[in-house]
Amino acid sequence: MRTIVTGGAGFLGSHLCEKLLKEGYEVIALDNLATGKTKNIKHLLDDPNFVFIRHNVSKPFEINEKIDAIFHLASPASPIDYQEIPINTISANAFGTYNMLVLTKRNNAKFLLASTSEAYGDPKVHPQREDYWGNVNPVGIRSCYDESKRLAEALTMAFYRKYDIDVRIIRIFNTYGPRMRMDDGRVIPNFAVQSLMGKPITVYGDGTQTRSFCYVDDLIEGIYRAMFKEGTKGEIINLGNPDEKNMLELAEVFKKITGSNSEITFKPLPKDDPARRRPDISKAKKLLGWEPKVSLEEGLKRTLDWFEDELKTKNVK
Repeated sequence: MRTIVTGGAGFLGSHLCEKLLKEGYEVIALDNLATGKTKNIKHLLDDPNFVFIRHNVSKPFEINEKIDAIFHLASPASPIDYQEIPINTISANAFGTYNMLVLTKRNNAKFLLASTSEAYGDPKVHPQREDYWGNVNPVGIRSCYDESKRLAEALTMAFYRKYDIDVRIIRIFNTYGPRMRMDDGRVIPNFAVQSLMGKPITVYGDGTQTRSFCYVDDLIEGIYRAMFKEGTKGEIINLGNPDEKNMLELAEVFKKITGSNSEITFKPLPKDDPARRRPDISKAKKLLGWEPKVSLEEGLKRTLDWFEDELKTKNVK
């Protein structure tokens, strides 16, 4: 079976490519390397079942081979990235989704849209279920990502209703693990680098805002099942870890694991930053038989080992 992974050189995309190859699939990874890195897939390039093509999914993609499944992950996902390249972000989620849906229809393939918990915005319902419509600022600094993902969902469901193609949407909550960039700007890389280097740990706001963190291996297993399990056509499924932590608690976990004496410092909360975020994964449990297995402490240990190696490689002082 031949698959396409858009954003295949990114953090999540590269792990998904590995999973698919391990399960015996042929993989074509598309990425324009705006935020993805070739080093994430360097170890896959000699695999005869893997092909990397540098391509911007905002432009149509032509291929002669039959495609059986398309995983559409291409999009900047870090606030630092998508606020730096907002139009590119909108294009990847709007035109990119449209182009991949057209390719899906042409091949009578299966399609998975990697959407986001940001579709819920700053939620007024907690925890967030798939039937919650969200509380999103359509013109705020995060809207280039939030609203383009919501548009991508609308496009996906329009193709499903109009053409009865085999689609599903997953809403990904905060995910972490090896291959996150050190300058990603999200809390896990920030805390990891700061605690390992003995620098002050930066908490935004008063630190009471919450997130729920899923280790990458668990998330990839959920994505895989969402695509290939029976009964997922036309479904929207939350994937994430319901173990909720506030930022002060998370900072203390980092200090405990690393043995760091880093002090905690505070900076103003970014605009439109959600106050609480936690998935209701009842649907994933029922449809996919899926729930996270890796504890936060174990996942962070693995992630910190990776960041420590990265810091040594870069010889960061």
